[in-house]
Amino acid sequence: MDFGFSFMATPEVYKEAALAERLGFTHAWLYDTQMLGADVYVALALAAAHTRKIKLGPGVTNPSSRISPVTACAIATINAIAPGRVILGIGTGNTARRTLGMPAARVAEMRDHIEVCRGLLSGKTVPYHEGERYRQVKFLNPKSGWINLKDKIPIYAAASGVKSLEMAGEVADGVILFGAVGPSLVEFVMSKVRAGAARARRNPKRIYALVMTAFHLTAPGEKLESPAVRRAVGPFVASSSNIFALAARDPAELPDDLRADLMTFRDAYRAPDEPVETRHLKLYSGYLTSFKKEHERLVTEKMIRATTLTGTPDEVAEAIGRMERAGINQVVVQPVTDVRQTLETFSRHVIRRTGRR
Repeated sequence: MDFGFSFMATPEVYKEAALAERLGFTHAWLYDTQMLGADVYVALALAAAHTRKIKLGPGVTNPSSRISPVTACAIATINAIAPGRVILGIGTGNTARRTLGMPAARVAEMRDHIEVCRGLLSGKTVPYHEGERYRQVKFLNPKSGWINLKDKIPIYAAASGVKSLEMAGEVADGVILFGAVGPSLVEFVMSKVRAGAARARRNPKRIYALVMTAFHLTAPGEKLESPAVRRAVGPFVASSSNIFALAARDPAELPDDLRADLMTFRDAYRAPDEPVETRHLKLYSGYLTSFKKEHERLVTEKMIRATTLTGTPDEVAEAIGRMERAGINQVVVQPVTDVRQTLETFSRHVIRRTGRR
């Protein structure tokens, strides 16, 4: 099992990336969410310059924030700074778009983004279009030293709904999953990835699977529905559950044991009575960094256990073991309350315990 951390892109996050590397983390993922954090590629460049081994990537970018040639150029530039330890994560932009009050990109747009980036990063000439204009494009100075196309850059697709999960199985090198910790959620997402791989006649075992989640250790007998626990993992529970609910075209697609609970999060970030021009400004203030009182009734012990690594050290270790046996290759923790403390606690109680780095 590999272990990563995900966090907001900031000018100072390279310090946490360097610390994570020393603590045994294998991956660092930075959010590409322009209304919440700093520019992801500036932050990745700083992290690349201050680390030696840890793998780096946007977790995740999207087709609506940047056109595909710009995305490919940006990640190839990071690959020139950190050769061979760069991964490109691409999603539909649930957070990046909704914090603008705009809808996420369609899965078809994400697929096109992946295919154009893959072609360009392979040094090929590829078809590219904007509206009704179709052109052939390629990097014109691939051997300049300004970008690195020599070391392969894997492309992972972020997915939560059936359509995106199956698409990841069809075309991506890996799949980025959000909050798929409980057994039924892991089986749901992995079965759809396998279905997509089968349709494309790919070996599903060659598709790298990682789960982004939150992490918090509790004392034996400590209640999970407490202010401390909800502060530590509640923002992630609300976010990931909301994405699962919104991505389900038909609620029947979701696991039987969690369907009703997940669907209560469908309206977690909606305010229909607020002006459409500004309501997203209120809804997404403090997103993923602070717990909202209105989410308290939704963030139950059941949902905390289903979507996060919360519990005693033994319970967390047991959950990670189940995930590994189900085909998950990496667990990624997103610190909410204290970045350094979360990294150090996870390293001490999880990474060192496994004996693998």
